[in-house]
Amino acid sequence: MKEFLAGLLEESGSLSAEAVILHIIVSALISIGIYISYWYTHTGTAYSRKFNVSLVTLTVLTGTVMTVIGNNIALSLGMVGALSIVRFRTAIKDSRDTTYIFWAIIVGICCGVGDYLVAGVGSAVVFVVLLIMGRVRNENRILLIIRARRSKETGIESVVFDYFSKRALLKVKNTTEDSVEFIYEMPRSAYNLSYKREQGVTQKLYDLGGVEYVNVVTQSDEISG
Repeated sequence: MKEFLAGLLEESGSLSAEAVILHIIVSALISIGIYISYWYTHTGTAYSRKFNVSLVTLTVLTGTVMTVIGNNIALSLGMVGALSIVRFRTAIKDSRDTTYIFWAIIVGICCGVGDYLVAGVGSAVVFVVLLIMGRVRNENRILLIIRARRSKETGIESVVFDYFSKRALLKVKNTTEDSVEFIYEMPRSAYNLSYKREQGVTQKLYDLGGVEYVNVVTQSDEISG
């Protein structure tokens, strides 16, 4: 048993200097493709230059770690133990960012163990998929917030139904003895159609009288930084 454990500790994943340099250079080259893909598929407030640079360094660092670990079981267990105490608190702005993090880690692992073909082919396929579908955006939703006297409750509901029919979903209805507040949610396309009317929905609501305010808020799934 002692001989077996000693053998495990003596296992070495040491490589020549040329192989180490090649692992790191290939991971860096492929990380440039990840950088370009992230830059192209993220626009506006969703794009973070610092996060994009972090993807490049994450790929290289993962490749470096995998080169060091190699087939050394002792080092592998030590690395798992060291990483288990790390807690990541950075908020993910876009659900696609998780994909890029996994992509960077996987490329680093593949390059660290010398599987350049797997890293290259896999990255090429992911790059093409994200190139085609990466700019897909969820349609922003509109929140229509109305506060008025309770005596105008029925009139407000009639106006909203007339303009948006069933596409306006009542999310919140707050009432007091004297006032009522509605919060409707609808697709932006439904709200844009209201502009084709001779009179906008906002003016129509104010014409009812007793309306304190009408707020229109754009709600997006993406978190801006």
